[in-house]
Amino acid sequence: MALEEFEKEQLSERDKGLIRMRTITNYGMGAFMIMAGFFFMFPVKLTQAYINQYDPTLIKLFAVICWLYGGFRIYRGYSKNYFRN
Repeated sequence: MALEEFEKEQLSERDKGLIRMRTITNYGMGAFMIMAGFFFMFPVKLTQAYINQYDPTLIKLFAVICWLYGGFRIYRGYSKNYFRN
């Protein structure tokens, strides 16, 4: 079967449900990772004492990594490219 034929193939209800579940999971995890990045980049007064115990450069780097990974998860949920190799 050629790749073009596979892309035009209709999905079963199970596959549609799986795509929907993965999409929601990717959007949710992406939003969570972006919020975690903001949490580490701009700590609130309650958690500032705990975060300031660590190296500020590494905390900022971790926040940027969280933002990048969160953006990737949101993009992956948007593209819905789950069953293609």
